[in-house]
Amino acid sequence: MKIAIVTDSTAYLPEELRQKHQIYMLPLLVQLKGESYREEIDITSEEFYEKVRESSDFPTSSQPVIGETIQLFEKLTEQYDAIISIHLSSGISGTYQSVCSLKDEFPLCTIYPFDSESSCYVQGRFVLEAARLAQKGIHPEQIIQRLTQMRERSRAYFMVDDLNNLQKGGRLSGGAALVGSMLKIKPILHFENKLITVFEKIRTQKKAMGRISDCLGEDLEKVDYPVIATVIHANVEDKGRAWMGDLKTKYPEVRFELSYFGPVIGTHLGEGALGLTWTEDVERNYPEL
Repeated sequence: MKIAIVTDSTAYLPEELRQKHQIYMLPLLVQLKGESYREEIDITSEEFYEKVRESSDFPTSSQPVIGETIQLFEKLTEQYDAIISIHLSSGISGTYQSVCSLKDEFPLCTIYPFDSESSCYVQGRFVLEAARLAQKGIHPEQIIQRLTQMRERSRAYFMVDDLNNLQKGGRLSGGAALVGSMLKIKPILHFENKLITVFEKIRTQKKAMGRISDCLGEDLEKVDYPVIATVIHANVEDKGRAWMGDLKTKYPEVRFELSYFGPVIGTHLGEGALGLTWTEDVERNYPEL
């Protein structure tokens, strides 16, 4: 059985990885100053943050154009027997629901939509594992079972540098944003029931980074499987690399990677945000598969 692996741009998988593992991508859109850009295609992360700094307008984002999704699936049904389509949390985007609505439109090719219930590189980890298993001939339903297990073993924490984006996006009142900025509060966010919610409110970025690091340590004490973790940054690569270096020293048993918040997620978190995600390191736990 030939299986196609599809994801959306918020997995932030580099193009070389997508090509290497034959992963297909549906770009989400970001709108700024009256222009619409396909994430990861028409605009890079660096270009996006530069445009935001130069603009007084607040950027917005939207799910992939349904016509492009249909066009991609039509193409894939000519080559594949099944499609596993992995997307950002249905609590923050309609992308997953749109794919679900197309399930019955392609009777000759079974579509398996999967809700990551998160986003960014933890979603990318699901995609890479699906591609790895598909290339080994594993049945789609077994792949979905593996992804479900990984999802249950995944955590994602984000720390914003500036509360203004959260306030403009409707996640904080103007008063709360003003008070938070004055007090230098760095809210730690996480995914809960598919939504981005406040985990804790911390004073100063350094303390917030320490708290997220402690959350990883607490999880490591409970699990009986290897863990892979990803430091994610919003156009502050130096800070991300420095934090990753500290984490590697503190948790040498964990495999660490570095990724980034692209335009769509950056629309909500803002430049300067940092995050840490982790999940089961299935490549080490199941090397034979």
